[in-house]
Amino acid sequence: MEHEVFVPVTAEALRQTLRDPARVARCVPGLQQDAEESAGPLSGRLKVRIGGHTITYRGALTLAERDGAFEVEGGGAEVRGTGSAKLTLTVRLAEATGGTTLAFTGGSRAEGRLAELPDEATVAAAHRLLDRLAARLGEESAPPEPSEVPEPPAPADPQAHTTDTPAPADADADAAADTAAPVEPDVDDVPAFDVDVTPAALDGETASGEGDFLIPDEPPAEAAHARRTMIGRSAEEVDHAPPRGRYAPVPAPESASAGATLRWVAPAAALALASAVVVGRVLRRRK
Repeated sequence: MEHEVFVPVTAEALRQTLRDPARVARCVPGLQQDAEESAGPLSGRLKVRIGGHTITYRGALTLAERDGAFEVEGGGAEVRGTGSAKLTLTVRLAEATGGTTLAFTGGSRAEGRLAELPDEATVAAAHRLLDRLAARLGEESAPPEPSEVPEPPAPADPQAHTTDTPAPADADADAAADTAAPVEPDVDDVPAFDVDVTPAALDGETASGEGDFLIPDEPPAEAAHARRTMIGRSAEEVDHAPPRGRYAPVPAPESASAGATLRWVAPAAALALASAVVVGRVLRRRK
């Protein structure tokens, strides 16, 4: 198998990434690392999807640099099955315009489910896996973007606050006109309310003997009724008196009718029973 992938990253940056197994492990698609501390960073479970089938292998990979190239060897066994697979891969880096070309060459031997699949599907899955691996290697090797640091504000000019600028004469005149007291209108100029005051409306007495608020000669009917009901009662009785009129509580219906009905039911039942006994005796004598 041979395959090439272009990565927009320098070759030296890719070499630095491939020399670190922990960084390579983050770039292998479908790899789930073992939680054991003794296990290497490239050991664990690798999930591969080939032709609509998903196969999970448990094993390990080794990565070594020789003569400017990186050699990868690995093997694993099926998690759900008895099959196994072995892989040998060589990765070479070549400088290109705007980046680096990764050239993959290698092969594999498999038993079990992977051996039963067609070769075309296996090669297509391998190319897809290498494309994703190269893309992640490029992302891992890309230099970090410089953070944008905001520029400090320019120092204020100390003379700007000490220099007094004389205000124009027109501005002073406008300010004096705005702050002047408002002119109050003359009372004689304000029109009075057009109210027809008749002698009949002035009947009665006022509270102070003069003015416009009149007290009628006789209090209203409601006030007279309230005055009559409160005469002769103490202040405490007035405060705690129950409401009257339409606000008075509605009394509960009396149950006298039910008691009266039950009072006549017992004698009527006794009379009916006595009549039945007498009629029965008369009929027996006739027989």
